[in-house]
Amino acid sequence: ADRVPRRRIVGFSHAIVALCALCLLALQFLAIRSLGLILAVLAVSGTARAFSFPAMQSLLPNAVPRAELGQAIALSSTISQTAMLSGPALGGLLLTLGVAVNYAVSAMILLLSAGCALAMRADATPAIRAPLDLTMILGGVRFIAARPAILGAISLDLFAVLLGGAVAMLPIYARDILAVGPIGLGLLRSAEPVGGVLVAVVLAHWPPRRRAGRMVLCAVAMFGLATVVFGLSTNFALSLFALAVVGGADMFGMFIRQRLVQTATPDAVRGRVSAISALFINTSNQLGQFESGAAAAWLGIVPSVVLGGIAAIGVAGAWALLFPALRRVDMSAEGLAAIERAADEEGARLTRPAETSAAIAE
Repeated sequence: ADRVPRRRIVGFSHAIVALCALCLLALQFLAIRSLGLILAVLAVSGTARAFSFPAMQSLLPNAVPRAELGQAIALSSTISQTAMLSGPALGGLLLTLGVAVNYAVSAMILLLSAGCALAMRADATPAIRAPLDLTMILGGVRFIAARPAILGAISLDLFAVLLGGAVAMLPIYARDILAVGPIGLGLLRSAEPVGGVLVAVVLAHWPPRRRAGRMVLCAVAMFGLATVVFGLSTNFALSLFALAVVGGADMFGMFIRQRLVQTATPDAVRGRVSAISALFINTSNQLGQFESGAAAAWLGIVPSVVLGGIAAIGVAGAWALLFPALRRVDMSAEGLAAIERAADEEGARLTRPAETSAAIAE
């Protein structure tokens, strides 16, 4: 994503995922029930998505003026949360028409998104043409490691969601604790995205400014506290409210973290930094659900969720002490201008003809 035009990466990646959907459609029509073939198709699809995410994340600052980046991030998050909320419902409706219809519609939508990406005009041509060596590949790692505010912001999300996520436990809560059945489970699953959408809409109009670093730490603490409330609740309405607060707090923290990373990272290294951020996000989501299940098997359902929420609160406190640079992040007009100037100076240094990828290693 730092060497090839990013819109091409996004477009071709989505086209490959569309072809994977068509392959599944072909297997359905041919009545081939080979688990190996299905896993192979899914592996190709996952690989294509892995290329797409960093390019898509680092493409956003190229597509909008700097002054509108905050609103663009909030709008993008709103659309993403809305898709997460409505996608499973739409998939369930399509499934009533047959699995083949699901595959076909997915392929059509993916091809449409690929065409939209390739048709974009706003795209920066990556400036780095250094040799593709280990120093170049690890440039994003070294860049993040040398900047405590960015390292703290990215790792905060990893550990908070890894320890405090309760999504994997929702089916058990719906069946055994709240006794609300499949419909109740659907409402529980939608509560977090609804909270996230509402907060994203607010952030699009009133983004956090001064003391944004402290706010992101408070948001993680609120995430953990709401998780504790959900874990202890036996009232369905209170559980829905707690999950909505969880989603809203997560969205608030994500907005500040993403705004900081996108603003403070020069375009020359933004693709690699976005790739590392994607790795952290996916790790926290997937391993977090595994951790929730393992903890529930060991400690019990309610204790595992409650202790996870307490751990998330502890992470917020620990990160406030370990990363004072994150705590001092200021997103007022003056603060963002200072972050942008530092990123511009670093970007100019990285893209000077005399510089190579070794400059990133410094």
